[in-house]
Amino acid sequence: MRDVIIVGGGPAGLNAALILGRCRRNVLLCDAGRPRNAATPLTWGIFTRDGTPPAELRARAEADLDRYDTVERREIEVTGALRTEDGFAVDLADGTREHARRLIIATGLHQDLPAIEGVSDFWGTGVHSCPYCDGYEARDQPLVALGHGPTAKGFALELTVWSRDVTLCTDARPTDLAAQDRDRLARNGVRVDERPVRALRGADGHPTHLEFADGGTRPCRAVFLMPAGCRPSDLLAGLGCDLTDKGVVPTSDYEKTNVPGLYVAGDASRRVQFAVVAAAEGAMAAFAVNTELLREDTR
Repeated sequence: MRDVIIVGGGPAGLNAALILGRCRRNVLLCDAGRPRNAATPLTWGIFTRDGTPPAELRARAEADLDRYDTVERREIEVTGALRTEDGFAVDLADGTREHARRLIIATGLHQDLPAIEGVSDFWGTGVHSCPYCDGYEARDQPLVALGHGPTAKGFALELTVWSRDVTLCTDARPTDLAAQDRDRLARNGVRVDERPVRALRGADGHPTHLEFADGGTRPCRAVFLMPAGCRPSDLLAGLGCDLTDKGVVPTSDYEKTNVPGLYVAGDASRRVQFAVVAAAEGAMAAFAVNTELLREDTR
């Protein structure tokens, strides 16, 4: 019986393992090797590591873990998990089963991309989900907010931090823009284009323009996708974990879930989806787990 099993080897899982290793906890970290940011060339917004390739960040973090002999890392998929009387049982892709007193899920989310030609080709290099992460590199150039619905206006206005050349493209989907919404967008230099989008075109790995179904085009250096429902790990539903309508876990203090002993840290939890925030959530979950285990062991 291990103290903790961590599922997911991104910033949240790696930092949780680091803190728990320093607490001398017996930890198994399992990662399937399919990071959400695999297509992203560089990771921004992490102090002392701004602009570091994601793979390099992971390699550095894994090297840090090597000094803690109570932490084991395995590159393997977790295929199932269930609650037991004394903790959790976790099934691995090789047919083995591991047991732990506590479980941290740090698998992140799967990003669903719009079914528009070219969008997947530029994912990570010109199509992004977070302007805080990638807006600076496209500053003062034509930006597109691709989205619809009542929050589209706010998302488009957010992009004006990085450029005054912003277009809200709704792809002919309902957006419910009232007259005052359109006036506010116009006052701030945001155009609204409600035509259906045919394709995103570009060259040398970067977008250059959107192509619409009517044959028209619009210059575009980067497309930012509105936050939308993402697919969390199937493990969460199987464990009986609550989910919001956007597919994230409504964790409480220190990343606790409604399932006793289960913690969710990183992009699958409720906070903003920054790498540095995910790492912090992993640390908070590790702190809470160690505190719980300490209480059990000293009562």
